[in-house]
Parts: sequence; C-alpha cells; structure tokens
Amino acid sequence: MLVIVAPGQGAQTPGFLKPWLEDPVFASRFDWLATVAGLDLAHYGTEADAETIRETQIAQPLLVATGLVAALELFPHPADAFDQIGAVAGHSVGEIAAAAGARVITAEQAMVLVRERGKAMAQAAATTPTGMTAVLGGDREEVLAVIETHGLTAANDNGPGQIVAAGTMEQLAAFAEEPPAKARLMPLSVAGAFHTHHMEPAVGHLAGLARSVSVHDPRTRVISNRDGKVVHDGREVLARIVGQIASPVRWDLCLDAMDDLGVTGILEMPPAGTLTGIAKRALKGVETFALKTPDQLDDARAFCAKHGESSGLGISPTWRMVVSPAKGTFHIAADSADAEVLSSGTTIGEVASLRDRTVVAAPHGGRVVEWLVEDGDLVSPGQPLLRLHPEGGQ
Repeated sequence: MLVIVAPGQGAQTPGFLKPWLEDPVFASRFDWLATVAGLDLAHYGTEADAETIRETQIAQPLLVATGLVAALELFPHPADAFDQIGAVAGHSVGEIAAAAGARVITAEQAMVLVRERGKAMAQAAATTPTGMTAVLGGDREEVLAVIETHGLTAANDNGPGQIVAAGTMEQLAAFAEEPPAKARLMPLSVAGAFHTHHMEPAVGHLAGLARSVSVHDPRTRVISNRDGKVVHDGREVLARIVGQIASPVRWDLCLDAMDDLGVTGILEMPPAGTLTGIAKRALKGVETFALKTPDQLDDARAFCAKHGESSGLGISPTWRMVVSPAKGTFHIAADSADAEVLSSGTTIGEVASLRDRTVVAAPHGGRVVEWLVEDGDLVSPGQPLLRLHPEGGQ
C-alpha cells in the first residue's frame, strides 16, 4: 500500500526549487501555476531568503505549486498513478495539493484557493499578535492539559512526542514560563496561530469562494486532517479544506488511518523530509521516501512500483460508490437495508470502532444496485460499501 503525502507550511527552505527549475518542462508548468497565483514563485523558490518565503501568502502557493508539478514529473501519465496510489494526505495547506492530486479539484482551482487562503490567513494573523510553539516530548495527556490551562490550542497533533501549541504571544510567553514536565519547547517561525479560532475570518472568505468551485469525487482515498477519516465525497473534501484553516491538524489520526490501511510505503512530495521524519517515528517498519530533488525521480518511481496497488475506487464511476470513512465494524441502518432508492444524505449505517462511531451517509443518493458488505462486517478505510446508480440510470 502506497500513500503519497504533501507537506505543509514550514517545509520550504531558501533555494529548494533551483534543481527542479533546470528542467524546462517543470519550469514551464510551474510558470503556468505561478501565473494563476499571480506571484513570481520561481523567484521565491530560488532567490528569496528564509524570512521572505516564511510569509504565509508566499509560502502556501509556493508549496502547493511545487507539489503539483513534481507529481507530474513522478507520474508523467497521471491516469497511471491511480493504479499505484492507495491513498493521499496533506499536512495543513498540503491538503489542497492532495485534493488536486486526487482529482477533486483542478490544479488551477487549487492555485486560486491557496492564493486566497494565504492572503486571508495573513490578514487574520495581522489582527492580533499570535504564534505557535512546538512541544517536543513529555507526557501526552499532561502536555495537552497544560496547553489548555494557558488558554492555548493544540493546533497540530503530529504524533508521538510532537504537539504544536498556538495562541497569543502573551499566552505563549506564560506557557514558556510554566512548560509541561520533561518537554522541550521550540517557538516556530510562523506568522500566526494557524488552525485556531484566530483564523475564523479566513474561513469565511474561503467558504464564500468555495461555493463557486466545481468538484469531483476523488480517484483514490483522501485522508482528512480533521479526524483521520477517509473522505470520498468531493464536496466534503473541499468543505473540510475550508474549515481546517481554523481547526486543529490531527496528523496523528492520519497516521492511524494509514496504519489501518496497511501502508507499506509513504512518499513525500517536495520539499520533503518533515512528514517522512514523523512517519519513521510513528510507523515502525513502514518504508519512506523523501522526494527532494529531481535526480531522485527514477528511484521514486521504483519505490512507487514496489509499494503501489490500486485503491479500487476507479473500477466504477466514483459518483455511485459509498465508502467507509474508517476502520471498524459496519452496521447497516434498518431503514436503508431493504430500500430500493436512497435520497441524497440518507444514512446507510455507521462504522463502530474502539474510539468512536461514525455515521455513513449516501452523499449523492440514487438507486441501490448492490450492497458490497453485510451487517456486522469488518471494514477498512475507503472500502466500498454500497454501489448506487443515479435515479433514472440504467
């Protein structure tokens, strides 16, 4: 099982794009996305200093454009990618790159969204001095309790031993004076308290734009930052990307989902290293590949071939499939078990795990063609549960 991941803000370093832009095809495609974003991204990825590319409205489009064009280098025939990719995920802004890679939105739509996301988050951050501090080590429950005591938000939960606290600079200063036991604090070079209520104004702006964005259901499993669930409704993928601006990134739950899927290989798109580093600590025995420079592409393709297998979602048109969002036991809803036609939004059942119970609805509705599971079956994330035809379909 191969999972492709896209990094979030902070992964960029000065000059990281130089070797990539030596390829005229990459440079041409990158210039097109930069034009859509209205930014000289080639300059920012090659000549700009660390302080400049730290700026939210620059860093975010730079990361998404790099990931999207590098994906075309890795898979020159994009349709072939879905015979290998079992799932995709992105950390924070990386979710936009992941959504475009899964064909939920186009590359151009992704660049407009990330351009506006970066601008809106920068404006929100300018309202009140806020920031973020990484908490390394310590007892997890104690770390979360001390974060809450100081009125901060656990904005990123990145897995074992790494939680990021976010809030006002005053709250962070008090937190530094009374840190959790056996934990090391590392202030992050970011412009604001991302993934907290401080970003609510940016959510409203992006939500307004998102209403005009056409979407498709993903061609492979998309693992969501919100809760680690597999999402297979394009509208919900986009809604989660919008809401995620002001809600915590639960990368720990994304890692749990990858484990549930049986991942054997994780490949991180450039600028790579952060997410594969986390995966090495959290998912023992899983191979990782950090794609940093174009001279690694042949080895990266071999890595994909070694671990790749189709998610199975492309066998039939994805608009007529309802899939499981998580690992657990599936219980069919009594009202849906014998129904011949289901309306949009109808609950078809729920997936019960040791952690929670997740309701599963038919996002599009239609005529029931075939149940692919039975009541009480164990299911995995992204597993097809029900096949539907649109009403009136043959």
